[in-house]
Amino acid sequence: MKVALASDHAGFALKQELLSFVKGLGHEVTDLGTHTTDPCDYPDFAEKIADEVLHGRAERGILLCGSGVGASVAANKIPGIRAGNCGDYYSAHQGVEHDAMNVLVLGGRIVGGSVARDMVRAFLEARYSHEERHERRLAKVKAIEARYCLSV
Repeated sequence: MKVALASDHAGFALKQELLSFVKGLGHEVTDLGTHTTDPCDYPDFAEKIADEVLHGRAERGILLCGSGVGASVAANKIPGIRAGNCGDYYSAHQGVEHDAMNVLVLGGRIVGGSVARDMVRAFLEARYSHEERHERRLAKVKAIEARYCLSV
């Protein structure tokens, strides 16, 4: 699977750890930055991840900031992105299986490496179920998104 990873400065250390982990799982990885711990802004990296996923250059994205909250908010502003700020194994796979989550968001200052690796593995191994109830709910989410998308 093609996987894109990105972080701001607060998620940099965990991103670096996850890059090698995801490669070790056999996935093709794209590192979208940041490449230092110099202060930078998470919305820039949320947009980079979204661009990769929406244009098919990555099937899934992993995005990190300090808490995961800001990056999740920013990523979810982009139509077609379903980003989940997860803190446990169950949410990381259930978000894909039930909600077609395509971006996993983690808090680099919140989640330790071992838990992060477990969540990343769960996220990457999970597949959307296409069960009727999930299809119905996803259609409603997409309809909400369509009602609020503004032409620029």
